[in-house]
Amino acid sequence: MATDTRRNMIDSAAVLLARHGSRGTSFSEVLEASGAPRGSLYHHFPQGKEQLVHAALEAAGTRSLAQLADFDGLAAGEVAARFFGMWRSLLTATDFGVGCAVAAVTVDAESDALLERAGEVFRAWRGRLAELLAEGGVGPDRSPGLAAMLLGASEGAVVLARAERDLAVFDAVAAEAIAAVGAAAAAA
Repeated sequence: MATDTRRNMIDSAAVLLARHGSRGTSFSEVLEASGAPRGSLYHHFPQGKEQLVHAALEAAGTRSLAQLADFDGLAAGEVAARFFGMWRSLLTATDFGVGCAVAAVTVDAESDALLERAGEVFRAWRGRLAELLAEGGVGPDRSPGLAAMLLGASEGAVVLARAERDLAVFDAVAAEAIAAVGAAAAAA
């Protein structure tokens, strides 16, 4: 039960971070969203909000890496398409209300430690994407750069789509990135 309470608090914090950023997410909101009693906050996170945000970053990073595991064995262009598809699904499911928790923390990190952790998560995602692209037909000399491009383009496309409340800009960015990856794989 205690583990469920902690997990619910972490998951709720990740969603709230993706919606409001670190500075816009309060303990009260996490408690309300998770249904956890007030006393559980400092029981599970005795070091305070930063410890909770760190755990939420860890969970978001792990969850995305698990989704990327489903892309094993796919052609590079399909990897890119499915990666953008993950983000598109999130935007549509939340009516543009939620973006990336890691990007949100990066923008308004309240400490160097949180910024460092966000960087670690992004590096892990980039590394896994590079592996998938290389396995999917992109040359090993191009896969790291294309992985960085996919991550940067998707994060930017999410921000634009949320701001404009329109998938057209997201889809335009996705199409260009997917085409670039497909061309790189064809050239390899």
